[in-house]
Amino acid sequence: MEIKRINKQETDLIIELFNKYRIFYKQPSDMVAAKKFIQARQDNNESIIFVALELINDRKLPVGFTQLYPAYSSVRAIKYWILNDLYVESDHRKKGIGESLIKAAMEFAKADGAKSVELSTAIDNYTAQTLYENIGFEKQKSDEGFFTYQVKLS
Repeated sequence: MEIKRINKQETDLIIELFNKYRIFYKQPSDMVAAKKFIQARQDNNESIIFVALELINDRKLPVGFTQLYPAYSSVRAIKYWILNDLYVESDHRKKGIGESLIKAAMEFAKADGAKSVELSTAIDNYTAQTLYENIGFEKQKSDEGFFTYQVKLS
């Protein structure tokens, strides 16, 4: 498996995964909207996307991705990153792909000078909660059916 940051010319690597991610969160399938959204984020330098590639039938194919957005706290006078999206193909789960994507995101954020990474997940997504807590994220609060997690970067 390889984890890599995609550039503006590589957005097609994750469009289908992004569409499946949206479906997972009860949105209708819409490949056109998925492509438009991802391409706009990359064209405007508004997000960072990492993709997990796995060798399947002698080809490196995308099996997961994560997308981060920058954020700032005026009160704390810091920059942090929001890990907004994380998705791994169902038949590739339990292989450490999600953990590898999160760790790549954390390494990027730390190198960028951020003080933390934050994310949210549904309160009934127990598998994700276990993963986040095992990596070192701490549960911060509950809000409208979601838990917020944070990991501090040293």
